[in-house]
Amino acid sequence: AMKLQSPQFQELFTPGLRSVAELFEKKNYELRIAGGAVRDLLSGMTPQDIDFATTATPAEMKEMFTSAGVRLINNKGEKHGTITARLHEQNFEITTLRIDVVTDGRHAEVEFTTDWEKDAERRDLTVNSMFLGLDGMLYDFFNGYEDLKNKKIRFVGKASERIQEDYLRILRYFRFYGRIAEKPGDHEPNTLQAIKENAKGLAGISGERIWVELKKILLGNHVNHLVQLMYELDIAQYIGLPLDGNLEEFARVTKNTQNLCPKPMTLLTSLFKVKDDVANLDLRLKISKEEKNLGFFLVKHRQELTKAMGPEPLRPYQDFIMDSREANTNSKIFELLKYQGEEHLLREMQQWTVPSFPVSGHDLRKMGVSSGKEIGTALQQLRDEWKKSGYHMDKEELLSCLKKL
Repeated sequence: AMKLQSPQFQELFTPGLRSVAELFEKKNYELRIAGGAVRDLLSGMTPQDIDFATTATPAEMKEMFTSAGVRLINNKGEKHGTITARLHEQNFEITTLRIDVVTDGRHAEVEFTTDWEKDAERRDLTVNSMFLGLDGMLYDFFNGYEDLKNKKIRFVGKASERIQEDYLRILRYFRFYGRIAEKPGDHEPNTLQAIKENAKGLAGISGERIWVELKKILLGNHVNHLVQLMYELDIAQYIGLPLDGNLEEFARVTKNTQNLCPKPMTLLTSLFKVKDDVANLDLRLKISKEEKNLGFFLVKHRQELTKAMGPEPLRPYQDFIMDSREANTNSKIFELLKYQGEEHLLREMQQWTVPSFPVSGHDLRKMGVSSGKEIGTALQQLRDEWKKSGYHMDKEELLSCLKKL
């Protein structure tokens, strides 16, 4: 048996966790760390959030916590068996071991159990199905630790059964593949077969849930491989992607942006040929307004708005920002430069601050221009001169220019 004693594991034992552990021990209820946190700890990482599992029922936990004077927060999770307790400024989410009785591909009805293996059995992937005792003892019923060491992503038990319990697991498979697998293309053929046969089930999953997973996939490794696979396995059409996605462009842009941390939308837009593709994605996934606008922006400008030949390659982008009347045009231009693979220009552009136009109507009034209409015209002409100078002319030069005009 394997016993974990890493520094990351030791760090978990805050005053809060010690108190929780004591309460459970007193009552002889078993308490273990579950799922993703175990996977992270075994990979030598500090987990972001920790889920606990226990043999105690929600009612038993409530009774135990309340009589110890511990505060319980939001009881939304209770019908799934989750109790959230707050101790020492820290929340603890603790879920009763359970079996899924009825599943409809989206939600499950559960009944409680004290059998750890039965609970592990209904989890999605072997690397997510392990438990860790608070003494560091690993409980691993489906070879999750072996798979993690070998960087293999596998469903617990039969892939098709796990997928039919919740079709979103198809995308979770892709996400963890991009996070854990060493190289593209290392899949079990029967897993891919099960995904293909069940792809249609994704049509019934809400756009919001899909978008959360899809964004994580786009931020992980092997993105090009995984998106090509989504097309091969007939998934794309059910998650809002265009049927005839531009996979060559996608391959090119994922390569261009490898070290540039593009936003998920920047990568995704390379699949799109027309504006409607962005609109359709939005209809299916309910993306944010900012994400949608970035998509429209890239589709519209990715070909024409490119660097200038000659000594000032950044000028077209700078002019675009200066002429734009919208907020956050800067960040859209950064994403465009990533899309185009212009790493050097991106660095330069990130250093550039938008200059402010040095002349005001007040300056012109001082020079005797009085009518509002003339002031407007004069300011526009000076702005054009200023732009031609690459935004270098200062107030004096501009005003002497006005005398000539």
